[in-house]
Amino acid sequence: MIEDSKFAEDDDADAADVAERPRPRRKGIYVLPNAITLAALFSGFYGIVMAMNGRFDSACIAVFVAAVLDSLDGRVARMTNSQSAFGEQMDSLSDMVSFGAAPALIVYIWALKDLGKLGWIPTFVYVAGAALRLARFNVNIGVVDKRFFQGMPSPAAALLVMSLIWVMDDSGFKGVTHIEWLVWSAFFVTLFAGLSMVTNAPFYSFKVVGGRRTVPFIVIVAIALGIAVISLDPPRVLFALFVAYGLSGYAVYGWRRMKGKPVSVIATSTDEPDEKGLHP
Repeated sequence: MIEDSKFAEDDDADAADVAERPRPRRKGIYVLPNAITLAALFSGFYGIVMAMNGRFDSACIAVFVAAVLDSLDGRVARMTNSQSAFGEQMDSLSDMVSFGAAPALIVYIWALKDLGKLGWIPTFVYVAGAALRLARFNVNIGVVDKRFFQGMPSPAAALLVMSLIWVMDDSGFKGVTHIEWLVWSAFFVTLFAGLSMVTNAPFYSFKVVGGRRTVPFIVIVAIALGIAVISLDPPRVLFALFVAYGLSGYAVYGWRRMKGKPVSVIATSTDEPDEKGLHP
């Protein structure tokens, strides 16, 4: 009888513990950052549709809009404390469409389709480079110097190709598939952008300046001047900017080699003085 009452008391205690134990929260999806990511994905899709209809200026602008939205979703997630593993995966998949498949298809339709299988080479190299770049970024995110990207970031590579198309379309070049020098220009620019994404050249990330809470007043003045200059002739100014950025990584690589400094942005040891600050 005593044993039965003891077991009953134990059962009641277990039931009370289960009742008091908090239930695990359901894993939800944050609306705002993922809505921005979906908008970026739609912009890349819209760019492909516009290229299929021969509206290459709209296709280029759509990819530029996707790049702006891509720069916002992560910042919004951090500001609202709504980061999630789902959001990270969604962002990578969106980038693969907007900055991988979309630019390759747009430039193929614009200039390379009449080359036949030869036109597949730069476009596939570009798509493969974007996929490899995104995969490498995801696995190395914790050991890369925050000041630099390892290889050209996929949005910059996409905008390099898109700015070429935009500036030529704005200059009145139509039916580009019959203009031999433009076809080969598109061929080599696309190939360059694709290969640059998988190099080890360090491309400045601008995260150091963008992550500060305050910046010198002159920085705001420079941004205002930059916006004014871009507004004068967006296609040409943006093309010049992205060409300069595309070459900057190799310039930094060559300068570091000349100075005998490490050229890799991957930290392999926490004890090396040159790698101080590369680990979180």
